Amino acid sequence: MAYSVQLYTVRNAIAEDLPGTIRRLAEIGFTHVEPYNFAARADELAAALADSGVTAPTGHAPLLSTDQDQVFAAAKRLGIGTVIDPYLPAEHWQDAETIRGTAARLNAAAKKGAQHGIRVGYHNHYWELSSKIEGTTALEFFAGLLDPEVVLEVDTYWAAVGGEDPAALLERLGKRVVAIHIKDGPISTDVRAQLPAGQGAIDVRSVIAAAEDIEVGIVEFDDYAGDIFEGLASALRYLEAGDTVSDGGTR
Repeated sequence: MAYSVQLYTVRNAIAEDLPGTIRRLAEIGFTHVEPYNFAARADELAAALADSGVTAPTGHAPLLSTDQDQVFAAAKRLGIGTVIDPYLPAEHWQDAETIRGTAARLNAAAKKGAQHGIRVGYHNHYWELSSKIEGTTALEFFAGLLDPEVVLEVDTYWAAVGGEDPAALLERLGKRVVAIHIKDGPISTDVRAQLPAGQGAIDVRSVIAAAEDIEVGIVEFDDYAGDIFEGLASALRYLEAGDTVSDGGTR
């Protein structure tokens, strides 16, 4: 599994210096990033990625509330192959009828994305797991309504906050999941308490084992009390050390 970093993690640094931030992430060891709201700064972001030798296999954009053609055109410009809708508030996940409507809209977005050669997916928070619909989590109910080409990016931390075992959830969702968000902490909604992978209550190793066939693992902090670049470097070292062990001492 390749490792990436969600650029929302370094949003404050990006606001001051986008090229310098991407360059620093590359120096830490990240070869992939996951941009957010990328259509607004596509040209500047494309130049920064090219200058640092970094690619963006995935990106976040609010597909269900924005100009999809603009998003897909920007994704093509940036080499983003999978565009993921990152957020729908909790009220959208409390009843079957609303979820069916959301699935229909995402299926339609995926058809439009396919015309641009772009795959479409959805990223969860905790409420899609804490809400139960017809005997299962709202996220799994939703997944059952999606067309085969629509994918999921499972935020494993928010899955745990929602009351699910992230590794077991990944196993149940199977090949629908092409990417995960990796983060750690006390399994709470206090985002300032989040920690680098391996330092909190999430069993990150079991998550990685369950995600063995997944394309990309994206390191993310929703917020962080320490130096964000040091936190990212620590998380990446932990993940790469685990890879070395699982590979029998080789990379």
